[in-house]
Amino acid sequence: MSQEQTSLFDLSKIDTENIRVTLKEVYSSLEERGYNPTNQIVGYLISGDPGYISSYNDARNKIQSIDRAKIVEILLLEFQKNNK
Repeated sequence: MSQEQTSLFDLSKIDTENIRVTLKEVYSSLEERGYNPTNQIVGYLISGDPGYISSYNDARNKIQSIDRAKIVEILLLEFQKNNK
């Protein structure tokens, strides 16, 4: 990119990637502990009860650091993108 062009910085791409990484980490941690990760994450997203997420590998703190509505938004966007 030349010095005469203005670069656009898209913070939403960074947020989306951080959420993806966090969900993968939480999913893996739940799986390692023998839980059904999909059921546990859905339970958390619907109820807001962090008890659905194990504290193993700091998974509970990681998922709580993200607004639940933002997680649902990212999941819906990913679904739409993969089902066009």
